[in-house]
Amino acid sequence: MVKSIRTNLLAEAHLTTWQFLVATGVVAGILWTCTYLLIIARGFQDRIYGMPVAAMCANFSWEFIFTFLRPAVMPQLVINVLWFGLDLLIVIQYLLYWRKDYPANLSPRWFYPMFALMMGSAFGAVLLITVQLHDTFGIYAAAGQNWMMSILFVVMFLRRNSLAGQSFYIALTKWFGSAISYLGFAVYQPNALLDFIFVALFVMDAIYAVAVYRKCRDLGVNPWTDLASRNRTLVAAPAG
Repeated sequence: MVKSIRTNLLAEAHLTTWQFLVATGVVAGILWTCTYLLIIARGFQDRIYGMPVAAMCANFSWEFIFTFLRPAVMPQLVINVLWFGLDLLIVIQYLLYWRKDYPANLSPRWFYPMFALMMGSAFGAVLLITVQLHDTFGIYAAAGQNWMMSILFVVMFLRRNSLAGQSFYIALTKWFGSAISYLGFAVYQPNALLDFIFVALFVMDAIYAVAVYRKCRDLGVNPWTDLASRNRTLVAAPAG
């Protein structure tokens, strides 16, 4: 049934599986680029980092590996270079504002050792998954860390109980970008594991988008026009 749907989809679009993967990759790449830009802009505006740290480390590692160590094919390589630059800004933002959202019961002296450990662990995990699974395009590592990111965005939202570093457009662009990338992967390399991961992250992204939308309404913020400066008393993260 699923195979038949995929075959009919390509036939109607008059595309090969590779062309479809490239097309969906470009569209998803644009949406994810918007996500990164919105996270960076909102982070500087609210003076707090906007991406969960574990997800940030995994993203930065994936982009470094598939830009410099195992360069992707065009046009994905261009997208990866752009993403790496944006992720570098997100890392810098995290290093600037980490004190704003740091556990009160943990000594600040542990911050840099923990950050180095998380970044090193993420890099090793992404690289070894890629090598062990012979994953030329980094599909499995990307799907896994995207799923993790979807869960961590919800956790961050619940922990902060605010809009600090977040917006409805961040949630939407991540949600749609991930959904479109799945279409490409599902046609190019269909398997049950990827189907499960992307369905699970689709659900988590939907939950996050709805939660952010409802929080905007609760705070009197219009989620559709929430691009300019906001009242920081409405979005400030809880102290400690």
